[in-house]
Amino acid sequence: MKRISQIILFSICSIYTAHAQSSADEFNEVSKVLNYYLVGGTNNDYETLEKAFHVNATMKFVAQDACQEVNALDFFQKGMKPGPPQDRKTFIESINIIGNVAQARLKIDYGTFYFHDYMQLLKLDGEWKITNKIFYKENK
Repeated sequence: MKRISQIILFSICSIYTAHAQSSADEFNEVSKVLNYYLVGGTNNDYETLEKAFHVNATMKFVAQDACQEVNALDFFQKGMKPGPPQDRKTFIESINIIGNVAQARLKIDYGTFYFHDYMQLLKLDGEWKITNKIFYKENK
């Protein structure tokens, strides 16, 4: 009986360890994608930022009391100009992952205002990509 209890306990621990490792791996992969967005944006580096987004990713925001929607990559490609790094601090505040979907909350501090970004990601063909971004600008 003691031997059976040890086998069951070992099996449970093995399953938990495998799940924990898998969860840590997924968390790291999502973090990597979010950092492509943050680092690319800070350094005005479209090629790095582009790695974060799915080609059909949308970006939605409120302007003039109406919901505006654009293709995220088109928006950044048109607006991003080479130059010195931006004076800002970036934070990944939270990441939630279930299966092949994830959501993240980011904060970008520009000194006089914050951008609060909410990202939705999907794991497609083994790769995490941002598929939707909504954001809010908060003045300090």
